[in-house]
Amino acid sequence: MIELEGILKIANLFLAVVAAIIGIGLFKSSFKDNILRAWKPLSVALVLFAVQQVLGALRAFDVYESPFLTHINVSLLLGFLIFALVQQIGVTKSNT
Repeated sequence: MIELEGILKIANLFLAVVAAIIGIGLFKSSFKDNILRAWKPLSVALVLFAVQQVLGALRAFDVYESPFLTHINVSLLLGFLIFALVQQIGVTKSNT
């Protein structure tokens, strides 16, 4: 059972790296059009999600543990998601 848990955590870490790469790609493409301006905070949230997953994997393997950093990261992640949602609502209202 322990081997399966380790494999799942490593797979989760790989998916977090993929999410970070997607976030960086979204951030680069968000400068092309004003309609995509909500992608900027969304891409930051994706990178913060990847950081959160890395911190979770480090905590699971007893390498590093910081509850303060984990809580701050989640708060920032939620803040950027809410900001992206508000921006997208504004973009949608201005285009209709």
